[in-house]
Amino acid sequence: MAAQLTYRGGAASPSAGAAGAGDVIVVDNLFTGRKENVMHHFGNPNFEMIRHDVVEPILLEVDQIYHLACPASPVHYKWHKTNVVGTLNMLGLAKRIGARFLLTSTSEVYGDPLQHPQVETYWGNVNPIGVRSCYDEGKRTAETLTMDYHRGANLEVRIARIFNTYGPRMCIDDGRVVSNFVAQALRKEPLTVYGDGKQTRSFQYVSDLVEGLMRLMEGDHIGPFNLGNPGEFTMLELAKVVQDTIDPNARIEFRENTQDDPHKRKPDITKAKEQLGWEPKIALRDGLPLMVTDFRKRIFGDQDNAATATEGQ
Repeated sequence: MAAQLTYRGGAASPSAGAAGAGDVIVVDNLFTGRKENVMHHFGNPNFEMIRHDVVEPILLEVDQIYHLACPASPVHYKWHKTNVVGTLNMLGLAKRIGARFLLTSTSEVYGDPLQHPQVETYWGNVNPIGVRSCYDEGKRTAETLTMDYHRGANLEVRIARIFNTYGPRMCIDDGRVVSNFVAQALRKEPLTVYGDGKQTRSFQYVSDLVEGLMRLMEGDHIGPFNLGNPGEFTMLELAKVVQDTIDPNARIEFRENTQDDPHKRKPDITKAKEQLGWEPKIALRDGLPLMVTDFRKRIFGDQDNAATATEGQ
Protein backbone atom coordinates (compact mmCIF):
# COMPACT_ATOMS: atom_id res chain seq x y z
CA MET A 1 0.00 0.00 0.00
CA ALA A 2 1.20 3.53 -0.74
CA ALA A 3 2.31 5.94 1.95
CA GLN A 4 -0.69 7.69 3.47
CA LEU A 5 -1.20 10.87 5.44
CA THR A 6 -4.13 10.58 7.82
CA TYR A 7 -4.69 14.20 8.77
CA ARG A 8 -6.93 14.27 11.78
CA GLY A 9 -6.01 17.60 13.32
CA GLY A 10 -8.98 17.47 15.65
CA ALA A 11 -11.10 15.01 13.72
CA ALA A 12 -13.84 13.16 15.54
CA SER A 13 -12.99 9.82 13.98
CA PRO A 14 -11.47 7.43 16.54
CA SER A 15 -9.86 5.36 13.81
CA ALA A 16 -6.59 7.24 13.23
CA GLY A 17 -4.01 5.01 11.61
CA ALA A 18 -6.45 2.32 10.53
CA ALA A 19 -4.99 2.06 7.07
CA GLY A 20 -3.75 -1.48 6.77
CA ALA A 21 -0.29 -2.60 5.76
CA GLY A 22 1.22 0.55 4.23
CA ASP A 23 3.26 3.42 5.65
CA VAL A 24 0.94 5.69 7.63
CA ILE A 25 1.61 9.17 9.00
CA VAL A 26 -1.04 10.43 11.41
CA VAL A 27 -1.10 14.19 11.96
CA ASP A 28 -3.24 15.39 14.87
CA ASN A 29 -3.32 18.48 17.06
CA LEU A 30 -5.00 16.36 19.78
CA PHE A 31 -7.68 19.04 20.15
CA THR A 32 -10.27 16.30 20.56
CA GLY A 33 -8.14 13.20 19.98
CA ARG A 34 -6.08 11.24 22.50
CA LYS A 35 -2.59 9.89 21.93
CA GLU A 36 -3.70 6.73 23.76
CA ASN A 37 -5.98 5.93 20.82
CA VAL A 38 -3.01 5.11 18.59
CA MET A 39 -0.28 4.14 21.07
CA HIS A 40 -0.65 0.48 20.13
CA HIS A 41 0.82 1.42 16.72
CA PHE A 42 3.92 3.16 18.13
CA GLY A 43 6.17 0.12 17.77
CA ASN A 44 5.23 -0.33 14.12
CA PRO A 45 8.03 0.89 11.81
CA ASN A 46 5.40 1.78 9.20
CA PHE A 47 3.58 4.16 11.56
CA GLU A 48 4.45 7.73 12.49
CA MET A 49 2.54 10.37 14.43
CA ILE A 50 3.13 14.12 14.23
CA ARG A 51 1.47 16.66 16.53
CA HIS A 52 0.47 19.48 14.22
CA ASP A 53 -2.57 21.63 13.39
CA VAL A 54 -4.02 21.48 9.90
CA VAL A 55 -4.43 25.27 9.78
CA GLU A 56 -0.62 25.52 9.58
CA PRO A 57 1.10 24.35 6.36
CA ILE A 58 3.16 21.17 6.42
CA LEU A 59 5.27 19.44 3.78
CA LEU A 60 5.37 15.66 3.65
CA GLU A 61 5.86 13.12 0.88
CA VAL A 62 2.86 10.80 0.69
CA ASP A 63 0.68 9.25 -2.00
CA GLN A 64 -2.72 9.60 -0.33
CA ILE A 65 -4.19 12.18 2.05
CA TYR A 66 -7.18 11.40 4.27
CA HIS A 67 -8.37 14.85 5.41
CA LEU A 68 -10.45 13.92 8.48
CA ALA A 69 -9.89 17.09 10.50
CA CYS A 70 -12.64 19.15 12.12
CA PRO A 71 -14.32 18.40 15.43
CA ALA A 72 -18.09 18.66 15.56
CA SER A 73 -18.30 20.69 18.77
CA PRO A 74 -15.48 23.26 19.03
CA VAL A 75 -15.61 27.03 19.45
CA HIS A 76 -17.52 27.99 16.31
CA TYR A 77 -14.87 30.10 14.58
CA LYS A 78 -12.49 27.13 14.68
CA TRP A 79 -14.79 25.25 12.30
CA HIS A 80 -14.05 27.75 9.54
CA LYS A 81 -10.31 27.81 10.15
CA THR A 82 -10.16 24.02 9.90
CA ASN A 83 -12.63 23.61 7.05
CA VAL A 84 -11.34 26.48 4.92
CA VAL A 85 -7.70 27.20 5.79
CA GLY A 86 -6.99 23.58 6.74
CA THR A 87 -8.61 22.21 3.59
CA LEU A 88 -6.71 24.70 1.42
CA ASN A 89 -3.45 23.64 3.07
CA MET A 90 -4.15 19.96 2.41
CA LEU A 91 -5.30 20.56 -1.16
CA GLY A 92 -2.16 22.61 -1.77
CA LEU A 93 -0.03 19.80 -0.36
CA ALA A 94 -1.81 17.23 -2.52
CA LYS A 95 -1.25 19.39 -5.60
CA ARG A 96 2.46 19.90 -4.88
CA ILE A 97 3.24 16.22 -4.32
CA GLY A 98 0.67 14.67 -6.67
CA ALA A 99 -1.24 12.85 -3.92
CA ARG A 100 -4.80 11.59 -4.06
CA PHE A 101 -6.96 13.60 -1.65
CA LEU A 102 -10.00 12.37 0.32
CA LEU A 103 -12.22 14.89 2.09
CA THR A 104 -14.45 13.70 4.90
CA SER A 105 -17.50 15.89 4.63
CA THR A 106 -20.72 15.40 6.57
CA SER A 107 -24.44 14.80 6.38
CA GLU A 108 -24.74 18.30 7.87
CA VAL A 109 -24.33 19.69 4.34
CA TYR A 110 -27.98 18.66 3.87
CA GLY A 111 -29.04 20.87 6.80
CA ASP A 112 -32.67 20.28 7.82
CA PRO A 113 -33.47 18.26 4.69
CA LEU A 114 -36.69 18.60 2.74
CA GLN A 115 -35.88 15.35 0.91
CA HIS A 116 -35.91 12.03 2.76
CA PRO A 117 -33.83 9.93 2.65
CA GLN A 118 -31.03 12.14 1.39
CA VAL A 119 -29.29 11.38 -1.90
CA GLU A 120 -26.01 12.89 -3.02
CA THR A 121 -27.71 15.02 -5.70
CA TYR A 122 -29.77 16.87 -3.06
CA TRP A 123 -28.37 20.36 -2.47
CA GLY A 124 -29.58 20.68 1.10
CA ASN A 125 -31.54 23.14 3.22
CA VAL A 126 -29.09 25.08 5.41
CA ASN A 127 -29.73 28.26 7.37
CA PRO A 128 -26.58 30.32 6.64
CA ILE A 129 -26.84 32.30 9.91
CA GLY A 130 -27.95 29.55 12.30
CA VAL A 131 -26.14 28.48 15.45
CA ARG A 132 -24.51 25.50 13.69
CA SER A 133 -24.00 27.23 10.34
CA CYS A 134 -20.23 27.50 10.79
CA TYR A 135 -19.98 23.70 10.68
CA ASP A 136 -22.56 23.13 7.92
CA GLU A 137 -21.31 25.89 5.66
CA GLY A 138 -17.69 25.15 6.50
CA LYS A 139 -18.04 21.61 5.18
CA ARG A 140 -19.96 22.84 2.13
CA THR A 141 -17.09 25.24 1.46
CA ALA A 142 -14.57 22.41 1.87
CA GLU A 143 -16.47 20.38 -0.75
CA THR A 144 -16.46 23.39 -3.10
CA LEU A 145 -12.72 23.90 -2.68
CA THR A 146 -12.07 20.20 -3.26
CA MET A 147 -14.00 20.18 -6.53
CA ASP A 148 -12.36 23.46 -7.60
CA TYR A 149 -8.93 21.84 -7.24
CA HIS A 150 -10.18 18.79 -9.13
CA ARG A 151 -11.48 20.86 -12.03
CA GLY A 152 -8.80 23.54 -12.04
CA ALA A 153 -5.66 21.59 -11.09
CA ASN A 154 -6.66 18.09 -12.23
CA LEU A 155 -6.25 16.86 -8.66
CA GLU A 156 -7.43 13.35 -7.85
CA VAL A 157 -10.08 13.84 -5.16
CA ARG A 158 -12.67 11.83 -3.25
CA ILE A 159 -15.54 13.19 -1.11
CA ALA A 160 -17.33 11.25 1.63
CA ARG A 161 -20.44 12.59 3.36
CA ILE A 162 -20.37 10.89 6.74
CA PHE A 163 -23.52 10.32 8.78
CA ASN A 164 -23.60 9.90 12.57
CA THR A 165 -20.81 7.53 13.62
CA TYR A 166 -20.16 5.92 16.99
CA GLY A 167 -17.75 3.46 18.55
CA PRO A 168 -14.91 2.96 21.04
CA ARG A 169 -12.41 5.76 21.68
CA MET A 170 -14.89 8.55 21.02
CA CYS A 171 -14.60 11.59 23.26
CA ILE A 172 -16.80 10.91 26.27
CA ASP A 173 -18.18 14.44 26.62
CA ASP A 174 -18.13 15.74 23.05
CA GLY A 175 -21.82 16.64 22.84
CA ARG A 176 -22.77 13.92 20.35
CA VAL A 177 -25.99 12.16 21.14
CA VAL A 178 -24.69 8.57 21.34
CA SER A 179 -21.72 9.42 23.55
CA ASN A 180 -23.95 11.68 25.65
CA PHE A 181 -26.52 8.94 26.28
CA VAL A 182 -23.91 6.26 26.98
CA ALA A 183 -21.94 8.42 29.42
CA GLN A 184 -25.10 9.61 31.15
CA ALA A 185 -26.47 6.08 31.57
CA LEU A 186 -23.16 4.82 32.97
CA ARG A 187 -22.98 7.72 35.42
CA LYS A 188 -26.59 7.18 36.52
CA GLU A 189 -27.56 10.56 35.12
CA PRO A 190 -30.78 11.32 33.19
CA LEU A 191 -30.62 10.88 29.42
CA THR A 192 -31.12 14.38 28.02
CA VAL A 193 -33.51 14.43 25.06
CA TYR A 194 -33.98 17.73 23.26
CA GLY A 195 -37.42 18.64 21.97
CA ASP A 196 -40.01 15.87 21.78
CA GLY A 197 -37.44 13.22 20.87
CA LYS A 198 -39.14 12.41 17.56
CA GLN A 199 -36.34 13.76 15.39
CA THR A 200 -34.45 10.95 13.64
CA ARG A 201 -30.83 10.08 12.97
CA SER A 202 -28.97 7.11 11.48
CA PHE A 203 -26.00 5.60 13.32
CA GLN A 204 -23.08 3.66 11.81
CA TYR A 205 -20.35 1.79 13.66
CA VAL A 206 -16.86 3.17 13.14
CA SER A 207 -15.40 0.04 11.47
CA ASP A 208 -18.09 0.25 8.79
CA LEU A 209 -17.09 3.85 8.14
CA VAL A 210 -13.39 2.99 7.91
CA GLU A 211 -14.15 0.29 5.35
CA GLY A 212 -16.19 2.78 3.32
CA LEU A 213 -13.45 5.41 3.38
CA MET A 214 -10.82 2.94 2.24
CA ARG A 215 -13.00 1.66 -0.59
CA LEU A 216 -13.65 5.23 -1.69
CA MET A 217 -9.97 6.15 -1.64
CA GLU A 218 -8.89 3.04 -3.53
CA GLY A 219 -11.74 3.19 -6.06
CA ASP A 220 -12.18 5.19 -9.24
CA HIS A 221 -15.13 7.36 -8.24
CA ILE A 222 -14.84 10.95 -7.05
CA GLY A 223 -18.06 11.30 -5.12
CA PRO A 224 -19.63 12.70 -3.12
CA PHE A 225 -20.72 9.45 -1.47
CA ASN A 226 -23.05 9.08 1.49
CA LEU A 227 -21.40 6.82 4.07
CA GLY A 228 -23.88 5.95 6.79
CA ASN A 229 -26.16 3.27 8.14
CA PRO A 230 -29.70 3.72 6.78
CA GLY A 231 -31.19 2.29 9.98
CA GLU A 232 -33.23 5.23 11.29
CA PHE A 233 -33.98 5.90 14.97
CA THR A 234 -35.85 8.62 16.79
CA MET A 235 -34.00 10.05 19.76
CA LEU A 236 -36.46 8.29 22.04
CA GLU A 237 -35.77 4.99 20.26
CA LEU A 238 -32.04 5.55 20.66
CA ALA A 239 -32.55 6.27 24.35
CA LYS A 240 -34.46 2.98 24.65
CA VAL A 241 -31.56 1.08 23.04
CA VAL A 242 -29.16 2.69 25.53
CA GLN A 243 -31.47 1.82 28.42
CA ASP A 244 -31.71 -1.80 27.23
CA THR A 245 -27.92 -1.99 26.88
CA ILE A 246 -26.84 -0.25 30.10
CA ASP A 247 -29.62 0.53 32.57
CA PRO A 248 -33.35 -0.15 32.02
CA ASN A 249 -34.10 2.29 34.84
CA ALA A 250 -32.26 5.22 33.28
CA ARG A 251 -34.52 8.25 33.40
CA ILE A 252 -35.20 10.49 30.38
CA GLU A 253 -35.13 14.25 30.88
CA PHE A 254 -36.62 16.49 28.18
CA ARG A 255 -35.07 19.86 27.41
CA GLU A 256 -35.82 22.67 24.99
CA ASN A 257 -34.65 21.85 21.50
CA THR A 258 -31.78 23.68 19.85
CA GLN A 259 -32.30 26.05 16.93
CA ASP A 260 -32.30 24.50 13.44
CA ASP A 261 -32.07 20.94 14.75
CA PRO A 262 -32.79 18.72 11.71
CA HIS A 263 -36.08 16.85 11.95
CA LYS A 264 -34.93 13.83 9.94
CA ARG A 265 -31.61 12.43 8.78
CA LYS A 266 -31.18 9.18 6.84
CA PRO A 267 -28.71 8.38 4.05
CA ASP A 268 -29.60 6.89 0.72
CA ILE A 269 -26.55 4.66 0.15
CA THR A 270 -27.54 3.26 -3.25
CA LYS A 271 -24.57 4.98 -4.89
CA ALA A 272 -22.08 3.53 -2.40
CA LYS A 273 -23.59 0.06 -2.79
CA GLU A 274 -23.43 0.13 -6.57
CA GLN A 275 -20.13 1.93 -7.17
CA LEU A 276 -18.07 1.02 -4.09
CA GLY A 277 -19.62 -2.33 -3.22
CA TRP A 278 -20.03 -0.98 0.32
CA GLU A 279 -22.77 -1.10 2.90
CA PRO A 280 -22.67 -1.15 6.71
CA LYS A 281 -22.67 -4.53 8.45
CA ILE A 282 -23.05 -3.71 12.15
CA ALA A 283 -26.46 -2.88 13.59
CA LEU A 284 -26.80 -0.39 16.43
CA ARG A 285 -27.74 -3.02 19.02
CA ASP A 286 -24.62 -5.01 18.08
CA GLY A 287 -22.16 -2.13 17.98
CA LEU A 288 -23.32 -0.16 20.99
CA PRO A 289 -22.15 -2.73 23.61
CA LEU A 290 -18.59 -2.45 22.23
CA MET A 291 -18.70 1.29 22.76
CA VAL A 292 -20.19 0.86 26.23
CA THR A 293 -17.34 -1.45 27.27
CA ASP A 294 -14.79 1.18 26.24
CA PHE A 295 -16.66 4.05 27.92
CA ARG A 296 -17.13 2.07 31.13
CA LYS A 297 -13.40 1.36 31.31
CA ARG A 298 -12.46 5.01 30.75
CA ILE A 299 -15.08 6.46 33.09
CA PHE A 300 -14.59 4.07 36.00
CA GLY A 301 -11.10 2.67 35.41
CA ASP A 302 -10.63 -1.04 34.78
CA GLN A 303 -13.60 -3.26 33.94
CA ASP A 304 -13.76 -4.96 37.35
CA ASN A 305 -13.91 -1.63 39.16
CA ALA A 306 -16.45 -0.40 36.62
CA ALA A 307 -18.79 -3.27 37.33
CA THR A 308 -18.40 -2.80 41.07
CA ALA A 309 -18.98 0.94 40.86
CA THR A 310 -22.05 0.51 38.69
CA GLU A 311 -23.58 -2.16 40.91
CA GLY A 312 -22.95 -0.11 44.02
CA GLN A 313 -24.92 2.92 42.83
